[in-house]
Amino acid sequence: MNTLVDDAKQHGSAVGLPADRITINGGKPLRGRIELKGAKNLVTKAMVAAILGDTPSVLKDVPDISDVRIVRGLLEVHGVTVTKGAPDELVLDPSGVAQAHMADIDAHAGSSRIPILFCGPLLHRLGEAFIPDLGGCRIGDRPIDYHLEVLRNFGAVVEKLPSGIRMTAPNGLHGAKVSLPYPSVGATEQVLLTAVLADGITELSGAAIEPEIMDLVNILQKMGAIITVETDRVIRIEGVDRLRGYTHRALFDRNEAASWAAAALATEGDIFIGGARQAEMLTFLNIFRKVGGAFEIEEDGIRFYHPGGELKPVIIETDVHPGFMTDWQQPLVIALTKAKGVSIVHETVYEQRFGFVDALVEMGASIEVHKECLGGRPCRFGQRNFQHSAVISGPSPLVGADIEVPDLRGGFSHLIAALTAEGRSTVSNVGIIARGYENFIGKLELLGADFELVA
Repeated sequence: MNTLVDDAKQHGSAVGLPADRITINGGKPLRGRIELKGAKNLVTKAMVAAILGDTPSVLKDVPDISDVRIVRGLLEVHGVTVTKGAPDELVLDPSGVAQAHMADIDAHAGSSRIPILFCGPLLHRLGEAFIPDLGGCRIGDRPIDYHLEVLRNFGAVVEKLPSGIRMTAPNGLHGAKVSLPYPSVGATEQVLLTAVLADGITELSGAAIEPEIMDLVNILQKMGAIITVETDRVIRIEGVDRLRGYTHRALFDRNEAASWAAAALATEGDIFIGGARQAEMLTFLNIFRKVGGAFEIEEDGIRFYHPGGELKPVIIETDVHPGFMTDWQQPLVIALTKAKGVSIVHETVYEQRFGFVDALVEMGASIEVHKECLGGRPCRFGQRNFQHSAVISGPSPLVGADIEVPDLRGGFSHLIAALTAEGRSTVSNVGIIARGYENFIGKLELLGADFELVA
């Protein structure tokens, strides 16, 4: 059995998904209301931050997704007690934190890259940390070099072993000047989680400033950290002697919100997304409106719908926040196959994010992928021979097909394509979607999709 299928079954079974294939009869608009929980990209990092406190933390609006269960397992093998509080609430007690065996870490981590973020907190608490080889979605080169260099700047000694990486801090961790060549979210999180207890002042330039990063800053400040977010992507952290636990309600998942919004547009449907907020989705909302979608912002969420008429082609260039997120482009591409004219999507964040379009072409989409930087400006992938620009010509009606999920966002995009297509589609490896979309099967039912799970 190949790794993709193994990963899908592991992720799906983790959240009780009874099958790894779904058969969809397309052509039916999605209509109804769904509710969002906390963002995958914040919740998992907030769980790691609990290691830094000397009292328990309480995290609210935690989604039941496999990535959360992976991090919970990693925390537990490191001696952190994790219990359920109120519904959708986790209580994390780090008082018994201890070093874990590499085999246990590897068994719980699976294909997740989250173990690298344990290193700073564990170096502070235990003086050493171990991580296995890291996985993640196959969407491009996501090296951990930034992370290792960051930790070295703080005084960590990095030793590469056949089974993984061992880190120690014989002289403790101290503040550093860190300059990132690219505003990496993961590397910014690494700096924050390491600097808050480091001796002295840390200055991070070239930082990522995504809403999930800012919410992590909020959490760390609640714990007692001193963090200043300055202009031009500069963050200053003054190390403190101790941190306490936090109580925090996680930021909503804007990636999931955009995915269901794209599904509403592509299926000519009408979906109210409870918990979605305007401020964090400003860039997406502008593009959604340019394509021809409509939305209404309410106090408790946002309604996304197809108002009728033709959809319009657009030019999209993904970028770090406050630009158009890379996680938003894949679901929206499905709607662009229905737009009259030629749309261009220039991917500047992950160089191999267009692997999902092969299945769309098989379903009848007119999409060409190019190595050149199309869309208006050159990017760091332009001279590196990566196919990172897509030209979508439409309208090109989709027809049902048998397709296989390649990664998290691409997988949800395949679901949208199947929901849009004429006829029946079978989507395999849907367990991967459970990494970041809580109860997506139940939400499809709520929205009136015509489907069945296949064992």
